[in-house]
Amino acid sequence: MGKKVAVVGFGQTKGRSARKDVNGVELINEAVVAALADAELTIKDIDAVVIGNMDHFEGVNYVDSWSVEGSGGVMKPIFKVTTGGTTGTTVAMSAYYHVASGMFDKVLAIGWEKNSESDTTGAIITAFDPVWERPNLGGAIAGLALEASKYMSTYGITERDGARVAVRERLHALNNPFAHLHQEWMKGIPVDQLVELLVTSKENVMLAYPLRMSDMCPRTDAAAAAIFASEDVAEKMAAVPAWVASTTNRHNFALAGDVDMDRNTTMASAAKRAFEKAGIKEPLKEIGVCELYLPYSYAGLKWMEDYGFCAYGEGPKLVWDKVTDMDGELPVNPSGGVMSSNPIGATGLIRVGEAALQIMRKAGTRQVQKDVNFAFITGFGGCYWADVMVLGKKKPS
Repeated sequence: MGKKVAVVGFGQTKGRSARKDVNGVELINEAVVAALADAELTIKDIDAVVIGNMDHFEGVNYVDSWSVEGSGGVMKPIFKVTTGGTTGTTVAMSAYYHVASGMFDKVLAIGWEKNSESDTTGAIITAFDPVWERPNLGGAIAGLALEASKYMSTYGITERDGARVAVRERLHALNNPFAHLHQEWMKGIPVDQLVELLVTSKENVMLAYPLRMSDMCPRTDAAAAAIFASEDVAEKMAAVPAWVASTTNRHNFALAGDVDMDRNTTMASAAKRAFEKAGIKEPLKEIGVCELYLPYSYAGLKWMEDYGFCAYGEGPKLVWDKVTDMDGELPVNPSGGVMSSNPIGATGLIRVGEAALQIMRKAGTRQVQKDVNFAFITGFGGCYWADVMVLGKKKPS
């Protein structure tokens, strides 16, 4: 029988456009030190390390080897993971399985990225065949714009609907001292007025219809670290451990012929399976908070439908009815989400850590008021790779 596993500590650096004051090793170490302090541990207490970033973007490989002085991996088993945009959630899932196997009691999961020292768009464009694939997949913005346009056409979605998601994410980020984007000018302005400003301002540049600058995530320098512990020690280390209730993933290739631009079929399948494994029958009622990998605003509409929180085409109603706001029935991204911070290799792990903080009631100014029994976490990346994890307050039976 596998061991039950919980998140018992989390640490992260503040997200910025560029952290020129530190190198990669030092950035990683900031997050590691913060996570160890949160769990009241030292690096000597850690049995193994799982680390990951999107090294294809930075062009610097073998982070598991050259960062050991920052990660604390000296003379410890260390495992390196890279799965594109989902790297951070895959790091978390790998750390979970390390502990669940019974081989380790305490595993340190680390995600990081220095986007200021990379060419993300250049790497994405040249990853695809120049004849068959590049016209549709030549950069993240082009592909996401196609998805958004198709979704709008099918269900009558408007630019205002997408802007409403962007406003929610940026307002939530104002409560998070670690978020990259702090758009202070939004304070005190009614939501409807903010939405109109985003869709009418000439300064809000149109990148590829319907995506404007405000609809997209930033490129961030940051690192995050989480500590996963077995049931044998977790309850001694945390007053309220965030137990892993379920985890799963799905992926396929965009040219396989079964990708519907209106839907995210891999995310839908992964979410359904994760809910089944966690014993969740009514996600909208049973999930207390979501930390979702939403790289652009329209994902906060159509993917909510894929998760099963509402019927197809009803994502905008869920958002406009304030269901997903901080004080709503289903708070989404109290941290500000990916649209407010996107250090690619750490992005998914931040979702896991932020969800754990909500369960442990250690989220500070971004803590939701309702009691969180289950937290729903997603990661998303190229090839429609979807990671899903559910954390719970109660130890799984």
